[in-house]
Amino acid sequence: MSDEKNVREPNPALMSAVTTEHFVMQAAIGTTISEAGSRATIYVMALSSSLVAMGFAANSTLAFLPFVATVLPVIFLLGVLTTLRMVDIAVENMQAHIAIARIRSFYRTLGPQAEAYFAAERGRWPEGKSEPALRIGALSGYLTTAAMMIATVNAMVAGAGIILMSRWMGIGIVGALTIGITVAIALFALFFVYQQWRIRELAPSYDGSPPTRQET
Repeated sequence: MSDEKNVREPNPALMSAVTTEHFVMQAAIGTTISEAGSRATIYVMALSSSLVAMGFAANSTLAFLPFVATVLPVIFLLGVLTTLRMVDIAVENMQAHIAIARIRSFYRTLGPQAEAYFAAERGRWPEGKSEPALRIGALSGYLTTAAMMIATVNAMVAGAGIILMSRWMGIGIVGALTIGITVAIALFALFFVYQQWRIRELAPSYDGSPPTRQET
C-alpha cells in the first residue's frame, strides 16, 4: 500500500474548523495593522494641531506658558496610551502569526504532498524564515516598530515640556537642556525595555512542532 493510502483522512469537521481559524487569524492580522495605523495617525494629528496652536499662542507671553502647560501633558498622556496600546496590537499580531504557524504544522500532517507544500522553511515567521525586521539584528527590529516611533516622538515632547518648565523656573539654558534631554532618553529607554519584555513573552509560545493527530 502506498504512503498516500496509509494517511488517514482527516475529520471534515476538524478541517472546516481549522481552515475557518486560519481565515480568522488572517483577518485579525489585517485588523491589527489597520488599528495601529489609525492610532498613530490620531496621535500625530493631535500633536501637529497642538504645535500649530502653540505657534499662534507664542505671540502672547502671558498666554503661551499656561497654554503649553495645559496642552503638552495631555499630548504626552495621549502618547503614552497610544504606545501602550500599539505594543498590545503588535503582540496580538504576533499571536495570530503563531496561530497560523500551528495551523500550517497541522496541514503538514495531511500527507506527503501537504508536507512538501506547507514545509516550514517556506513559511514566514515563526516557522522557517525570520521576520524581515530582524534580518539585521533584534535591536533594529525593536527600534523600528510603529510603537517605538510614536514613543520616540512622545519622549521628545516630554523633554521639550521639561525644558520649557525648567526655563520658567529660572534654570539656565544649559541646565534646562540637560534635564530635558535626560528625561527624553530615560523615557525612550524605559519604553524600549517595556516593548522588549512584552514581545519576548511570546518566545516560548511556538516550538515549531506539529500537533498530535488524535483518533477520530
